[in-house]
Amino acid sequence: MTRPPLTLYLAAPRGFCAGVDRAIKIVEMALEKWGAPVYVRHEIVHNRFVVDALREKGAVFVEELDECPTDRPVIFSAHGVPRAVPAEAQRREMIYVDATCPLVSKVHNEAARHHENGLQMVMIGHAGHPETLGTMGQLPDGEVLLVETADDVAGLSVRDPEQLAFITQTTLSVDDTAGIVAALKARFPAIVGPHKEDICYATTNRQEAVKAMAPKADAMLVIGAPNSSNSRRLVEVGRTAGCAYAQLVQRADDIDWRALEGIRSIGITAGASAPEVLVNEVVDAFRNRYDLTVEMVVTAEENIEFKVPRVLRQPA
Repeated sequence: MTRPPLTLYLAAPRGFCAGVDRAIKIVEMALEKWGAPVYVRHEIVHNRFVVDALREKGAVFVEELDECPTDRPVIFSAHGVPRAVPAEAQRREMIYVDATCPLVSKVHNEAARHHENGLQMVMIGHAGHPETLGTMGQLPDGEVLLVETADDVAGLSVRDPEQLAFITQTTLSVDDTAGIVAALKARFPAIVGPHKEDICYATTNRQEAVKAMAPKADAMLVIGAPNSSNSRRLVEVGRTAGCAYAQLVQRADDIDWRALEGIRSIGITAGASAPEVLVNEVVDAFRNRYDLTVEMVVTAEENIEFKVPRVLRQPA
């Protein structure tokens, strides 16, 4: 039976970012140094495939520090944690390693600096997301106000409109965030923004690749987890950029083939916490069903690498 032709557009960059790669290495190196089990507070990154692979090697994932014994190391996830968490680990005399992405740590430092200067913070982010909880937890209660949409800005009750600064979650939609920032500046002209964009390079680059790919594709699949903020934003960006059918899948088994009947082209990308092995799995699934032509959509080159903490480095 002749397979129908299909052009598959493959976004670049896609998949793992430097912060995710570093966090996974931290867990693997901790297991090598201290042996199993090593505890990890929250999923190290939002991807079930990655978490399950680390669990098989001896990582134990928990939600709170009180679930960890004091005689085993604990690692804090790439999303960051409130200041109270490492403080409690120190009080309990635990060995801990902070795998917070350096770009998230940059936002934490911004918040602390503004607080020292007497400014109240407005955070643009998603309520309940671990990164948002970690960033808001850097400052005392009431010092960080959360907004999720431009409409939320109108309801803000601030201490002093002349003494405000804003920060953002690193994995937001660039375009949506720009609208919220505009609303903040319109209502609070004196508000201070970050010296450099808080939304990380990887989030921005992956969204730009999707914008370039979406108008060409009849459909688009984003490989990523349902609880991955940056992956979900890629789906939204794809739809906004002109691809009517854009869906999130965790791996090839999740593809709705019936919904894709009759397509002539498809775009494939992956969120920053999705490994390339899952991309290859999805591409192979299409190759088994179609006479496939693969075209790369390259919008940026990435060569950023973050160092692992000193406690895990091998002596020179």
